[in-house]
Amino acid sequence: MIKIRIHGRGGQGAVTFAHMLCLAATYEDKFVQSSQGQTWDRRGTPMEGYARIGDKPISERGLITEPDYVVVLDPTIITAVNVEAGIKEDGMLIVNSPVDFQFKHKSFCIDATSIALDNLKSSITNTTMLGAFAGVTHLISLDSAEKGVTQMLSKKFSTEVIKNNIGAVKAAFKEGT
Repeated sequence: MIKIRIHGRGGQGAVTFAHMLCLAATYEDKFVQSSQGQTWDRRGTPMEGYARIGDKPISERGLITEPDYVVVLDPTIITAVNVEAGIKEDGMLIVNSPVDFQFKHKSFCIDATSIALDNLKSSITNTTMLGAFAGVTHLISLDSAEKGVTQMLSKKFSTEVIKNNIGAVKAAFKEGT
């Protein structure tokens, strides 16, 4: 089973990222589970989302303390939270940042905020980071990422908003491959 911990701030979509990732993985016949860490439901407070992806049913629940991957939606979270805490020795971080951070673990930094602003006219980076995650890890395909985003966003947003988010996914995927 692959375990992913997503760090962000309240309102940035860390939990939505986990849900979209899991939806995407179901298009590849994977078993999934997504959840969130304890929250105080205030915009801007540190948040964690969790995703588990496996080849068989997942019965494990709760926090992910030893992730294979860590996704950081907001680079300012790095000074507030130890994003490398518990990450497996061969684990990897995928970070929204225009500059490379020096981590103990392998990392990939991408300026997801600029991609989101270009495509969405918004600094919400969860769909952009999903594209980067897919491109870097190859745990899900670009097609599955697009389907997961479409399924998740179609409940609340217009076709145009979904199209713009897919554009952000594609742009970040391309940078990650």
